[in-house]
Amino acid sequence: MSLPSVDAPGRTGLLAEVRTTALLAAPLVGGHVSTGLIGFVDNVLAGHHGTTTLASVTIGTALWWLPMMVPIGTLLSVPPSVSQLDGAGRRGDIGSLFRQALWLAAGLGVLLFAFLTLIPHALLPMGIAPEIVPGATAFLHGIRWGVMALTLFFCMRYLSEGLHWTLPTLLLSAGGLLILLPVGYTLTFGKFGFPEMGAGGLGVASAIMLWLQAIGFFLVLRKARRFADLRLFERFDLPHWPTIRGLLATGLPIGVTVLMEGGLFITTALLMGRLGQVPAAAHQIAINLAALCFMVPMGLAEATTVRVGHALGRADFHGVRRAAKAGYAIVLGTQLLSGIVLLTGNELLVSFYTHDAAVATLAASLLLYAAAFQFPDGVQVLSAGALRGLKDTRVPMVLAAIAYWGIGMPLGTGLGLGLGWGPKGMWVGLIAGLTFAAVLLCLRFIRSSHPDRLVMRGP
Repeated sequence: MSLPSVDAPGRTGLLAEVRTTALLAAPLVGGHVSTGLIGFVDNVLAGHHGTTTLASVTIGTALWWLPMMVPIGTLLSVPPSVSQLDGAGRRGDIGSLFRQALWLAAGLGVLLFAFLTLIPHALLPMGIAPEIVPGATAFLHGIRWGVMALTLFFCMRYLSEGLHWTLPTLLLSAGGLLILLPVGYTLTFGKFGFPEMGAGGLGVASAIMLWLQAIGFFLVLRKARRFADLRLFERFDLPHWPTIRGLLATGLPIGVTVLMEGGLFITTALLMGRLGQVPAAAHQIAINLAALCFMVPMGLAEATTVRVGHALGRADFHGVRRAAKAGYAIVLGTQLLSGIVLLTGNELLVSFYTHDAAVATLAASLLLYAAAFQFPDGVQVLSAGALRGLKDTRVPMVLAAIAYWGIGMPLGTGLGLGLGWGPKGMWVGLIAGLTFAAVLLCLRFIRSSHPDRLVMRGP
């Protein structure tokens, strides 16, 4: 979505900023929801194939997304870098920065492929139930072929978003959903002459989808007239290590922060695997629905990153806080709606996933806990997005470590496994970690965005 007049005179008040942020975020939210629905499709197909398949995909998905959060988070250095260059009138520097970001994305993809090749050997030593291991291994070995596509896709996506064009994210993410459903169904259940592959079929289908999405984004950027002046693909650049190091200096703390937050959820899922098939499957259903709700504040956070970065680039220091206030205002409303949906529709939502009564009952009860963390989850991700716009990433990484792993994980593990509360105790830990993160990151943004500090930081 193009917003050519977002900074026009007379439209710089808070209400105008809310409108601008909402318009910028809408396709991002739609794209994230489409991505979340991909997980929904995976889980519905796996659930109808069998409880063991669903549990296998639960563990496989956890071990797939846990490492993927580092490159995805690291590449989040691209939107603020691009938006600050654009705000400062330095569009001519964007193309060379992007080509170095592609090198970074490719290198991260290679590392992730190696990880997914080796990690299945650790499933049994980790205590994962033996009946889950074969399916989880097949899923990981199938989806690993798509990791390079995913890192390149996010690099191209973040460039486009940093320049206020978010519509391709929506269209290509939704297109991926349309690809995964028929291909995943065919390979999972063995239709139209293909062998029945179960969880492994979902992994292969996901890899196919990821490559088609990456190719699609490449064609969009190559043909887009609005980016013609950037000459994105008109020459080949060798790796320029100072530029790559600069991206890593901003992005790697983001990647670690995203890993620590996502790792809180994923490690919880892995620990559920030690409790058996029913808790693992129920947790996967509940966390998948919570993740769908999270797509909204995540899109708003990415839009806030761009708006904050653009304001800083043009040295509008009061506009920095205005952009963040707009994001907070919207996210409080969206999280209220999400909480109401999870509270009142928990049993109906779970019924789409499974017909297993034990799994459904436990999953429905866990959604009540998911409703409780909607507000802190929205505030913490929005605060992190605003801080990214300032390229303030190192201290937030430490604050996230304290909240998620100093408070959330020990509390959840102690209650869930130590005191025998089971899945519900582990979800209490999730709520505590997100609440502390919301408070700490919000306070950090208030401090970092003070106009006197921004003047010293510079655009």
